[in-house]
Amino acid sequence: MKALNTQILVSAVLLSFSAAVWPQKATSEQVDAYVKERMQGMHIPGLSLAVVKDGQVIKASGYGIANLETNTPATPETMYKTASLSKSVIAAAILLLVQDGKLRLDDKVSEYLDGTPTSWQEITIRHLLTHTSGIVRDPADYHPYEDKPIAEIVQSVYPVPLVFQPGEKWLYSNVGYYVLAEIISKVSGEAWDKFIAERLFAPGEMKSTRTTSTTAIVSYRAAGYHWTESGMVNAENWIAVRPSGAFLSTVTDQAKWDALLDSDNILSAESHKLMWTPAILNDKSTVDYGFGWYVDSFLGRARIHHDGQFPGFRADYERFPDDKLAVIVLANSDDAGLESLALKIAGFYAPRLAAPPFVLGARVAGEGAIVGRPVEIQITAKDDGQADPDSLLEMEIWDAAGKAVYKENKANESFAAGQERTYGFTWTPVKSGVYTVNVGAYGPKWVMSLAWKEKAAVIEVASGPTPVK
Repeated sequence: MKALNTQILVSAVLLSFSAAVWPQKATSEQVDAYVKERMQGMHIPGLSLAVVKDGQVIKASGYGIANLETNTPATPETMYKTASLSKSVIAAAILLLVQDGKLRLDDKVSEYLDGTPTSWQEITIRHLLTHTSGIVRDPADYHPYEDKPIAEIVQSVYPVPLVFQPGEKWLYSNVGYYVLAEIISKVSGEAWDKFIAERLFAPGEMKSTRTTSTTAIVSYRAAGYHWTESGMVNAENWIAVRPSGAFLSTVTDQAKWDALLDSDNILSAESHKLMWTPAILNDKSTVDYGFGWYVDSFLGRARIHHDGQFPGFRADYERFPDDKLAVIVLANSDDAGLESLALKIAGFYAPRLAAPPFVLGARVAGEGAIVGRPVEIQITAKDDGQADPDSLLEMEIWDAAGKAVYKENKANESFAAGQERTYGFTWTPVKSGVYTVNVGAYGPKWVMSLAWKEKAAVIEVASGPTPVK
């Protein structure tokens, strides 16, 4: 009866796909125009998008082509490989087992796996969830066309030394999530993917989401692509199913996953808090990662997110709890990340997430430059909108062919609304010619380009006087 009540309660909070008062039609059209423009520049054949605001799906759209050979359009029901978005699902499954009293986060991995090496003795489940175990990112002999048992892959890493001691640092580890999946199977008594399907996807009514298969007939499946100088080609189609990037899904189902994450009926409030709390290292410093999610901020607003990449596919999932907003983007091209696109879309629906426009400029001291002599360059940047608490300013020097010959940046710069700042850079040319100064403003960690100005200044470099013999 308890399971039935839980499913009814979760179903009650699942998202309605009917039209909502929010947003206005103009906003939706602006998003459509922006997405189509970016897709062209990023060489993305097909893309699907869902926007969730205040518990309702206010936009679910498909753009472009899901399969170029059949000319099948992308829709909200198109099935994409979601890659590392699966890490939040693996983490949620572990937390369900914690809630069931079947394991504890600080249990040692060696309690659940046979034959673990001595170097693994201090690794806990918490370390695996937060990528602080010290286990390598991927197996050295990764074979994407061999569908090996997960246990065999995990054991192949046993002889590999840890990159650091558990809890000492942070290193993204796909292998760590293989280990978590193996623990789920051991503790639950059934295959990890079956446990997830029964305990998460079924009550969440995620009827389309499933593990990736190259042999099964999957309706509305997107083909994956890669852009080359000669044009678009089919991407590699790996047959191996790995827990770190296991699932096929739609933006419609991912929006239902968002509803489940907003409900305390499957995962408890305590589990949510654990999932979205930054990990603490041995030295008491924190990292921007919880359990299967990056946890940081954007423009001073809380941000919970994860991206994914697989041959032929990209994914990005952005949650903004302060703004009760989520943006989910899936695409069938592996050439460019989707974070900046998703963040820009978020700004259309939440004013506080709208990236401030920057006005950029540059001035070169003196009237000319000589090879080997330092050139003083002054960069100005004005935040022409709301306050930006964490920006990055970059200067690039390009030669006449448009090739960057020098780069320098200033990170962690905070601007008040309307504030203008001046930065001094020094460049020493090594070759004569005509060069341009180009300036960019970016969000934290280069995630989003806020402004870019080419040819903000020109530098003519002379070879200098002929030396006296």
